[in-house]
Amino acid sequence: MRICEIFRSIQGEGLQMGLPTVFVRAVGCNLRCRWCDTGYSFEGGTDMTLDEIVERVGDCPRVCLTGGEPMMQPDAPELIGRLVSMGRQVDLETNGSVDLSAVPRDDLVLISMDWKCPASGMTDRMLVGNLDLLSGKDQLKFVIETEEDLDYAVDFVKAHRPGTNVIFGPVGGTGRLGWLADRVLSEGIDVRVLPQLHKIIWGDRTGV
Repeated sequence: MRICEIFRSIQGEGLQMGLPTVFVRAVGCNLRCRWCDTGYSFEGGTDMTLDEIVERVGDCPRVCLTGGEPMMQPDAPELIGRLVSMGRQVDLETNGSVDLSAVPRDDLVLISMDWKCPASGMTDRMLVGNLDLLSGKDQLKFVIETEEDLDYAVDFVKAHRPGTNVIFGPVGGTGRLGWLADRVLSEGIDVRVLPQLHKIIWGDRTGV
């Protein structure tokens, strides 16, 4: 696999927020979201075998496979399977535009899938069929920047009623949380409003 970086930190997003986690960031992405904060992972990196990656992960009980878009790497499903066989909790962060049918189905695998809102410029790249692959333990995230984004996310949740955990968060991870919370409460939708904890702690540093 082509790997950008491997580091240990706390999970800054979603249901596992705050828990110690090893992050394995793969190189490459098929999208170009206007507000992307991990563009440095689009190219470069180092070729690593699965054995080398597993050794770097060490004994941490949680691993986040992220990117870029990790499912562009052909070995990603095998890596997830290897980690699960070792008893690791694996969070797969994926952008919603690639087929997730090859992801191993296991209680230790949490799919964290984005659904791109209009301000990203990538809404038309989403695969609706992926929604059927999300279970009650997974999470569907909307990164929201504009009023149009928020209207879109609210309408999407009402129309599709995703059978998984839904998260609204602001672009940048820390701004306008009250705006999102007020709207979620006024709409009566069952959605979590969450920041990115690592941005609160460390700002825009990489490798944390």
